[in-house]
Amino acid sequence: MAPKEYGIFLPIGNGGWMLSTTAPHPEASYAWNRRAAIHAEDIGLDFIMSMAKWRGFGGETDHWGRSLESMTMMSALAEATDRVKIWATMHANVHNPAVAAKMYATLQDISGGRAGMNVVNGAYAAEFEQFGEWDPDLSHADRYAMTELWTEAVTRLWSEESVTMHTPYFDLEDCQSRPLPAVRPTIISAGRSDAAREFQARYADGAFLSGDTLEEMTQLSADVHARAAKHGRVCKTYSMLTVVQAETDELAAEKVAQWGAGLDREALALMQASWGVPEAQAKAWAAGAIGEAAFQTPYVAGSAQTVTEHIEYIVGEADLDGLMLIFPEYDQDMVLFGETVLPALRAHDEARDAAIAPAAANAPETANA
Repeated sequence: MAPKEYGIFLPIGNGGWMLSTTAPHPEASYAWNRRAAIHAEDIGLDFIMSMAKWRGFGGETDHWGRSLESMTMMSALAEATDRVKIWATMHANVHNPAVAAKMYATLQDISGGRAGMNVVNGAYAAEFEQFGEWDPDLSHADRYAMTELWTEAVTRLWSEESVTMHTPYFDLEDCQSRPLPAVRPTIISAGRSDAAREFQARYADGAFLSGDTLEEMTQLSADVHARAAKHGRVCKTYSMLTVVQAETDELAAEKVAQWGAGLDREALALMQASWGVPEAQAKAWAAGAIGEAAFQTPYVAGSAQTVTEHIEYIVGEADLDGLMLIFPEYDQDMVLFGETVLPALRAHDEARDAAIAPAAANAPETANA
């Protein structure tokens, strides 16, 4: 079995991943993100990933009101690092596939083969309405139909000398994009709808999934693995987890309480509304939300042992191939995680492989039917 992969979601937007006035507040600056990328490289993480964000959610914290552009920043971080995979995000509804293919082929060259493309098709209408790139007539299914054709075009441009495609969304006529990348960039996609999982199974190398319960996450991970296998492919599954680590469980719980006390309810309501929740309902929900709503993902809070055991449990139970981690305190907690938790996770993988190897060697051979 392949070792589990662990990486970080970079704080490309101000405030990072905490909707709180009392939490650490990383700025949307290259300096912040470069430090986080260097920490990831130094402690032995496997990848760094950045979102693409064009408009924030306001509130007292002006959450994500300031953000960097993903491709530009990740190209710079490819130069600043040597080993970690470089996963940038591209909106299929914004960029022509020929432009995207050229950009990622360039990133693949800069990074020495470490580039990955996180494909998204837009969900927050206001992001794109502000510059005329949102089609309200496209349904959720239509957006995935567009994204499939878009991804097909990009991958063909990475491997063919000339591509001609005529679609309802874009047209390519004898389109050329050289030089072709020696190794195709990795393709990643997030989403848990049926359309998202089918897209992941057919086109992606990695799927970022979210579930309301561990049981649901287990079902989604198994579904993506099975769908990909039916297509003769392998698609790894990942989820996101925020890590709040301290010397003891009690000290970590104090951090959670402190950060939750500053929950930015206005930004939380606007974020909910961006997902299609009616404005009045979003405001009412945010007004009654508890402090833990300041965390945008599931989180684990505790000592190194608690964090290690939690990660091993959820990754094992849901049969995930890895996790994308968020650290509210990037400079402190990432280093602590690298000194304590990550070595234990790697040792767990090595012990698992050592236990599996003898059994695999002694397994009886089966003849092909």
